[in-house]
Amino acid sequence: MYYVYILHSQKDGRLYTGYSPDLKSRIKSHTKGFVRATSYRRPLALVYYEAFLEKEDAKRRELYLKGGNGKKEIEKLLEDYFKMNPWDKK
Repeated sequence: MYYVYILHSQKDGRLYTGYSPDLKSRIKSHTKGFVRATSYRRPLALVYYEAFLEKEDAKRRELYLKGGNGKKEIEKLLEDYFKMNPWDKK
């Protein structure tokens, strides 16, 4: 399995999208500060993920979600989360 995941920085309110074959281990790396892209943005919350059988499908989905239409889709998917969350999304 391959996973596409979205983290929400509780420090700056921004989202981070990534993919990994081992979601649990990857999230642990993010939360412990071992990932340069998110180490200064902790604490982080896992707010969404999707599972894929093929690596290429996960990579394609990650790239889509990082683009303009994908970001709009994320806003729609996580609409309720952001309504209930005390941090602003950016």
